Amino acid sequence: MNRKYKSFLIIGIVVLALIVIGAIAAGKQKGGAQPSAKTKKVYVAMGGGKEGFVKDEEVKAIMAQKYGIEVISDSWSNNKLIADGVKLERENGTPYDAVFFSDQRFYDYFKANNLAKSLDGSIALNTPVVIYSWDQIADALINEGVAEVRGETYFIKDMGSLLNRIQEGQKWADIGLTNVFGTINIASTDPVTSSPGATYYGLLLSIMNGGTVTENTVESVLPNIKQFYEFSGFMNNTPADLFDLYLRTGMGAKPLIVDYEKSMLEFAVNNPEGYEQVRNRVRILYPEPTIWNSHCLLTLTEKGNSYLEALNDPDIKKIAWERYGFRTGLMGGDNLAELPVDGVASELTSVVPGLKKEIYDIMIDTLKE
Repeated sequence: MNRKYKSFLIIGIVVLALIVIGAIAAGKQKGGAQPSAKTKKVYVAMGGGKEGFVKDEEVKAIMAQKYGIEVISDSWSNNKLIADGVKLERENGTPYDAVFFSDQRFYDYFKANNLAKSLDGSIALNTPVVIYSWDQIADALINEGVAEVRGETYFIKDMGSLLNRIQEGQKWADIGLTNVFGTINIASTDPVTSSPGATYYGLLLSIMNGGTVTENTVESVLPNIKQFYEFSGFMNNTPADLFDLYLRTGMGAKPLIVDYEKSMLEFAVNNPEGYEQVRNRVRILYPEPTIWNSHCLLTLTEKGNSYLEALNDPDIKKIAWERYGFRTGLMGGDNLAELPVDGVASELTSVVPGLKKEIYDIMIDTLKE
């Protein structure tokens, strides 16, 4: 082997080594780092609605590098998590380290009934109920005194009036929208089968009751809520389907729909070109009052506590807000400047408290009839 060939060989080896080192470094920066042998596996029974956030590569990398954990999640429905005799373990018998509910009423019920020995717990992710609409619809509601704009944010300041118009069978033409067919309505997912739909109907119960609903007052509101349910007609069972139909079919088919705030934020991040196509027409309307949907983590082991600690990491909370639309900070503390969506409320002051699961059960049993 001549000297010149040896020189080329050495240079080639050095270049290859530099490429490998660079690739490893880039992988770490992009959140692609693999868990090390020392990483502890944390097994979590996971309610729906946050799959993208939980599986985010950068979130997983931060948890591995800073907290030494790898989250292994299995999908559970909230109702199964609180079922009588539930075994909080995987199919292979491995016990769970934490339970991540997608609705606070199940979390509260679980704790109140001591369904399992828990160590700690916290509300981790929040998103309010909002009503999505269109420019012409929002303008008509403003002209009727039902809605108003404060800064760049739209609010439904008189939800009672809007609900009355729906129950009276008013048409869109009655408020000047002669190009929109049919009666005024707010499309929602079915409260009998869908958690977002149930949360929205819990809000309606409070509004119709003129305040917080208790087990002593719910019976008086049930005829009204049942009538409203009958007026609503066909309902989707899946929130993603309803939101997709809203964007695809437009103002004529879906003038108003109810969903969570995070849906528009997540859509804009994942589909920026699609959001730009509708940006000037879509409107986020915050009902006054509104209600929060809260995802709550209950820890069962010390490894579960490590996951709870990681969820409070500032970088992870930033990702939850800016990529997935989950509010995680103090009221008014989430940074709106980083969001690609217009009209997001900086804070919400008109909010009804979440209802107990027992009240939802009474309402759902009534609607099933």
